Amino acid sequence: MIRAGIIGATGYAGEELVRILTGHRETEIVWYGSRSYIDKKYSQVYQNMFRIVEDICKDDDLEELAKQVDVIFTATPQGFLAGILTEEILSAVKIVDLSADYRIKDVAVYEKWYGIEHKSPRFIAEAVYGLCEINRDRITEQTRLVANPGCYTTCSILTAYPLVKEGLIDGNTLIVDAKSGTSGAGRGAKTANLFCEVNENIKAYGVAGHRHTPEIEEQLGYAAGGSVTVSFTPHLVPMNRGILVTEYASLRRRADGSLPSEEEIRAVYDRYYGNERFIRVLEKGACPETRWVEGSNYVDINFVVDERTGRVIMMGVLDNLVKGAAGQAVQNMNLLFGLQESQGLELVPCFP
Repeated sequence: MIRAGIIGATGYAGEELVRILTGHRETEIVWYGSRSYIDKKYSQVYQNMFRIVEDICKDDDLEELAKQVDVIFTATPQGFLAGILTEEILSAVKIVDLSADYRIKDVAVYEKWYGIEHKSPRFIAEAVYGLCEINRDRITEQTRLVANPGCYTTCSILTAYPLVKEGLIDGNTLIVDAKSGTSGAGRGAKTANLFCEVNENIKAYGVAGHRHTPEIEEQLGYAAGGSVTVSFTPHLVPMNRGILVTEYASLRRRADGSLPSEEEIRAVYDRYYGNERFIRVLEKGACPETRWVEGSNYVDINFVVDERTGRVIMMGVLDNLVKGAAGQAVQNMNLLFGLQESQGLELVPCFP
């Protein structure tokens, strides 16, 4: 059995890790870390775990935890792991970090967009960006540190990646219009996320400055083989879970001035994702909907070619707490320990 510890187990992503790992036949959770609920029974924090989890919440002592487990999940705010990670800890245990501390390779870019000093930049180069469908070959049993991608970024990158990689679109024309349920903001009490503030409302935020922008640009830049500049605008919508991205980009014309056809573009998506367990490219004419991936590790993707404007409109959806956080973290853990990648993640979307 893989012995796992979770720091931040009482946040939304942490609780989703608990839900998934309790059904993982190769894993045992032995540490439920939480600053706010130390010594309180986990099932008193989340009563859906009554008679399922009998453990109490412990602290966030990473050094002590590293002595007791094989893998640590850190579902913590930005800066937490970077502030305490040492070579001794990393030599003793594998870490899947759900924060942004090690996602961006340029420390100056991280510090600019997140507004904090990075306390352990020496580990950035080693960290593997844990978007399994793109970096699977780099996530091995020798990997020590995985930077688990964010929810917006996972959906945004996977939706456009094949077309950027194949040079069918101009990455510098990419516009990402993204919408998220309120759980993406975490469990902490914030006035802007109260029911009366969110219900019957939709709003844009982080316009022209959201901190997930450089992560999307960096990863799509690798695909493009050069720099990519993206316009990314997130929106908050009154639902619990789910992310929808609608992306617009100019298609590259051939020498004769013609555009890639719908059939050519679909063939590219099928080539990249046809064998992927958790990415479903929908049939022509079907628009992805968040309700059809809720509670699962699936990403649903489709596109429309707009010949009038010379653009392709790409759409993608996922559950922000599963594929956008905890499910992807478990997917990474499976790869780290040489398990079947889908172990514990055969979650059928729930509806209604």
